[in-house]
Amino acid sequence: MHFNFDFSATQILWTLTFAGLLVLLIVLLGRDRARRFQWFTASITFMALRLLASRLLFGRMAPMVSSEIFLVLADVSEIIAMLVVVEMARRAFKSAGRDGWIGGTLVLLTIAGAITAKWGPWPSWKTLMAGSELSALRLMQLFAQKADLLTCVLFIELGVLVVLLGRRFGAGWRSHTQLIVIGLSTASIAQQAVRLIWQEIAMHTTIHSQSDYTHVMNLQGRFYNANNVVYLATLLWWTIALWFDEPGSAAKASPANGSGSLESEPHELSSQAVDGAASPAPAAES
Repeated sequence: MHFNFDFSATQILWTLTFAGLLVLLIVLLGRDRARRFQWFTASITFMALRLLASRLLFGRMAPMVSSEIFLVLADVSEIIAMLVVVEMARRAFKSAGRDGWIGGTLVLLTIAGAITAKWGPWPSWKTLMAGSELSALRLMQLFAQKADLLTCVLFIELGVLVVLLGRRFGAGWRSHTQLIVIGLSTASIAQQAVRLIWQEIAMHTTIHSQSDYTHVMNLQGRFYNANNVVYLATLLWWTIALWFDEPGSAAKASPANGSGSLESEPHELSSQAVDGAASPAPAAES
């Protein structure tokens, strides 16, 4: 018996990813995690909005209008991603001293900035400003590309620091902050690996015929699908991690003398116990 599916791998991955984002949002809201991780929740919400917009609007509007919409969404998404970096860093290293914060921030930004500056070509100012109607779009596209690279490098750096030093400064093993940062770092590593591999292939591949071009495009699609699979696995990781309470949260919610029971609003008291030592998220993309 042969089964005939009318859905491509890209369509299946899009559907699973969108469903995964919605399930993660349900867990964030239903398990009272959204209040603790406000910008992370905003980033997941905005990612779902971008996926939905790409499905509903792509190819159904004038190219210039759709470009403007998608670039605005991309820029806002990157701004939110930067705020997620700040939020995760504050929660992971809430007990670090002021000097440690300043020194660590300068080191991370210096490394990430240097990688962003050296990785990939930068268009000349003359090219960016050529044509009054397109110059704004070029600037928006450049910001989205470079900000995406910058935040990915910052997520990777933050993931390394949280794994090595998180337990010392407040993001212990299996804490929600640590698990979220590990997921962000893993997704960023996969994205940058795909970007680097494809860049090398594009630079060293010579197209001689239409079949060569088709082969290269198919190869690109496979790499991007592999990256989407990693992101889908990351969504599953976050969903499972945030569904369960952090280790020790029940103990924090119990009375100090170990006697008696909490009869009123146990869930609220448990959440307050987890959040009591954490610093608030900054008030404000991607």
